[in-house]
Amino acid sequence: MGEEIAISLHSVSKRYKRYARPIDRLQELLLPYSCKGNEFLALRDINLDIPKGQTVGIIGRNGSGKSTMLQIIAGTLTPTFGEVIVKGRVSALLELGSGFNPEFTGRQNVFFNGRLLGLSQNEIDSKFDDIAAFADIGDFIDQPVKTYSSGMFVRLAFAVAVNVDPEVLIVDEALAVGDIVFQHRCMRRMRALMDSGVTTLFVSHDAAAIKTLCNWAVMIHDGEIYTTGAPNDVTITYLKLLTDLELGLPPLKQELINDKDNHNENIARRGSGKARIEKVKMLNHLGEDAGDTPVFSFNEEVTLVVEIQAYEKLKSCILGFYICDKNGNEIIGTNTFEENVKIQQLEFRQRVVIKFNFKLPLRPASYSLTVAGAENNEALTFDWIDNAMVFQILPPKTGKQIYALVDHPINVTLENVGWVEALRNPTLN
Repeated sequence: MGEEIAISLHSVSKRYKRYARPIDRLQELLLPYSCKGNEFLALRDINLDIPKGQTVGIIGRNGSGKSTMLQIIAGTLTPTFGEVIVKGRVSALLELGSGFNPEFTGRQNVFFNGRLLGLSQNEIDSKFDDIAAFADIGDFIDQPVKTYSSGMFVRLAFAVAVNVDPEVLIVDEALAVGDIVFQHRCMRRMRALMDSGVTTLFVSHDAAAIKTLCNWAVMIHDGEIYTTGAPNDVTITYLKLLTDLELGLPPLKQELINDKDNHNENIARRGSGKARIEKVKMLNHLGEDAGDTPVFSFNEEVTLVVEIQAYEKLKSCILGFYICDKNGNEIIGTNTFEENVKIQQLEFRQRVVIKFNFKLPLRPASYSLTVAGAENNEALTFDWIDNAMVFQILPPKTGKQIYALVDHPINVTLENVGWVEALRNPTLN
């Protein structure tokens, strides 16, 4: 039996009309047969099935149609064409300000929103203390919402959204407003909901958040689904698109590494091509080439060797790298600029070799290497290679368990502060 589908969109499109002048809209209302507006498709033929319990990241440029799609799923917008099926109670945190009456107090808005979501008065009463504690806005809970700062507003809105036992949770960029401590609290709460089987749609421009939180991703571009897949693959495609658009290139222009001396052939890359990364290799602690798929000991000292060649004259450039976990989260990274190493003017056809020496105090797992170069004066990428190499880290020979992503040396001391008389519990006598 297949997976139970929580959200299903079939051939969904949303059409708007745009008018050059406000009076054109009025004339069209008064004279129905006079067409004064230009039609605009915010969404085009969206087909998407999301299984129950899945966490889906939605990514795309501003104006791509992400928010329109979420509003249609949440039921605050009606599609022009197509069918939308959503199973379960939907709790949506969309644009700041939606769903709250500014004249009502925070407490009144909590009860009002709870009733809209189908909760009884008793259910809201039982959840109110948890909502107020999560929002942590103090006495402002009994003040009109119109007196709230944007941070206080999103605190209360998010607290309501995640504490009403949703079956489908929709969050659209709202977490960017709160302070850092609250953002961490929100992320922990969202992960707890996801782990409990809540179907979640999470929109963010933060690729790291998409990769960390989600197990599937959808990229929207110009009102259409551009690609779907693993979060790391989709965010890489998104970043490629942004780079190509910045350089004025057709979307997703890709070139391939076909240098026989390079360990990784047929890898997609992006950039202006003014210079190219011609070779990438990693050396072990003995200075030997670690091969196509290196295996390193825990905390082994390694050397990353990158050779670049200029195909146009460059005034200067920066070269950097990231080591990422299997979800694409950056664990270790730096660049020549941050390390105070200046790569001066490069002449046409000039080659330069850059070496980075560092240790790998990483949890035993597989990791990938991303390398990239940019023009120093303009910060424009000339070459970027994701997943240029994949390597493995072995467990420590000491048998020590690594509990975090990175293991850092820690000194632990124990001090004996003397004996104190124990308090005896008379009930145990």
